[in-house]
Amino acid sequence: MKQHCFWAVACMILLLCGTGCGRKYIQLDEKPILNYTAPVEGEEIVVIHVKDYGDIKLKLFPERLPEACENFVTLAKNGYYDELIFHRVMENFMIQGGDPKGTGTGGESCWGGFFDGGSDSQLINVCGALAYANSGSTSTDGSQFYIVTGQKMTAQELDEVSEAYQIYYTTEAKELYQQYGGAPWLDGGRYTVFGQVIDGMDIVESISHVPTNPENNKPKESVYIESVTVEQYDGSEIHWYPVATTQE
Repeated sequence: MKQHCFWAVACMILLLCGTGCGRKYIQLDEKPILNYTAPVEGEEIVVIHVKDYGDIKLKLFPERLPEACENFVTLAKNGYYDELIFHRVMENFMIQGGDPKGTGTGGESCWGGFFDGGSDSQLINVCGALAYANSGSTSTDGSQFYIVTGQKMTAQELDEVSEAYQIYYTTEAKELYQQYGGAPWLDGGRYTVFGQVIDGMDIVESISHVPTNPENNKPKESVYIESVTVEQYDGSEIHWYPVATTQE
């Protein structure tokens, strides 16, 4: 991504961050990144069924962020996400849904109101990450979620993000962002990353390219979530990345 385009995209996160982007956090530990940990057969996963597009299958990390996963699973089982839209779509960044109002101003947790889903430094905003949108911190998590797309980052761009947001990226995190892309400026404990796409990333990418209204990034033609179901992983082949990415 050219440098001026990169910073333009980075500025777009203000639509997600609210006033929380000034928060500083330094990640120092060199622990393994867990996003691309494969599920075991029989493990509970969630599937987002998108009308006219297909299914997006996601692994969750309840052992790392139990409340975050419990909230999403409970809302899914209760039919909360049925017939909602992806109300905010930003090409080369993310797709966002889970708001009953369809405006980005609504939604609540399964307990009512907001909750703190927490964060885990071993779960980052790489391509395919599932996370809660918030209003400035993880203590304002609710029902809204986003799935990261993002472009590949250069070493220089990662250094610039690191300096601007005071985030230390591990060697493995840098390699993943350079190889597969994502939104590294969202790291540092600012958002609750609690899942990862294991199949259907091509669908996420397709949605990310739909025409949108420039004033609010809302798709001109609504993209509907028919339902979100909780299923058992059947051992089928995993596709972490879009086909175009894996063939490069």
